[in-house]
Amino acid sequence: MSGGLAIDALSVVFGRFRALDDLSLAVDAGEVRAVIGPNGAGKTTLLDVISGITRPKSGRVMLGDLDLTQCAEAEIAKAGVRRKFQKPSVFPMLSVRENLEIGCGADLPAAARPARVTALLGDVGLSARADVTAGRLSHGEKQWLEIGMVLASEPRVILLDEPVAGLSDAETARTAALIQALRRPDRAILVIEHDMAFVEAVADRVTVLHDGRTLYEGGMAGARADARVIEVFLGR
Repeated sequence: MSGGLAIDALSVVFGRFRALDDLSLAVDAGEVRAVIGPNGAGKTTLLDVISGITRPKSGRVMLGDLDLTQCAEAEIAKAGVRRKFQKPSVFPMLSVRENLEIGCGADLPAAARPARVTALLGDVGLSARADVTAGRLSHGEKQWLEIGMVLASEPRVILLDEPVAGLSDAETARTAALIQALRRPDRAILVIEHDMAFVEAVADRVTVLHDGRTLYEGGMAGARADARVIEVFLGR
């Protein structure tokens, strides 16, 4: 499962609160997986563990032979895991082009950067905005720029935290098309999102979390028909 993630018996405890409770989950290379569920279900905690922000009480997160729970954040990033946070995190005083150059990281030779950045500008639909400072972009454009910055290092795993929060219907549709275009046979994509129409448009499978455990896993159509999912999440 090169490029895929294997989450094995993961538990995270904050005081008396179990944010994740013996959670196991496999995200295959080539797959877009959505993780959904009510607030407090453990979705963001899962991303925090994968990216090294939070240490679990027990369990493993395997990327190939590497256990990410034993790695520092910088090591996890170097292994090819990149995360887009819910709130766009761009450099507002720098141009779109300069932001993407930063996203390429130190390992990409200077001679290769212009071509990489030009390709990224096309990928995220910001070629015409390349020399505009990021602070002047719309909210949607900032989301696309940050996705471009995540892509710049050619990651094996992409973590997207609510990528369409606050977007218009047109921007959401454009973001869905962008995420579909990010698929590669050697790349796993994990998305957390509350917009169920968007989830249905991008995800191969969904995992519904409730109280830190898997309540349902499968297609979105099955989730919509599942009585437990309706009760704890979709019916709200």
